[in-house]
Amino acid sequence: MTINVCHLPLGTSKWNKIEHKMFCYISKNWRGKSLITRETVVNLISNTKTKKGLKIQAKLDENIYKTGKKITDEELKAVNLEKSEFHGEWNYKIKPRNLV
Repeated sequence: MTINVCHLPLGTSKWNKIEHKMFCYISKNWRGKSLITRETVVNLISNTKTKKGLKIQAKLDENIYKTGKKITDEELKAVNLEKSEFHGEWNYKIKPRNLV
């Protein structure tokens, strides 16, 4: 399976049209509320909708992920990456390895 990975550069949420248009509604919804827990934030985001009825879905990911795993240079070289023509430093494909 080929996986397409596309990242936006830091500070460019304006490129993400949904995020850009919805954040003002989220901000209005949680104005004056104490954002003291993650659950509170997720619930406020989940209960946000626009004047035209567009609703946001949000879910708290409570999975525990291992950190600190080190990848060797050899392992990284074995990943079959193909840079995209448009900003290959941010966008690329991870393709299956050619195992012989």
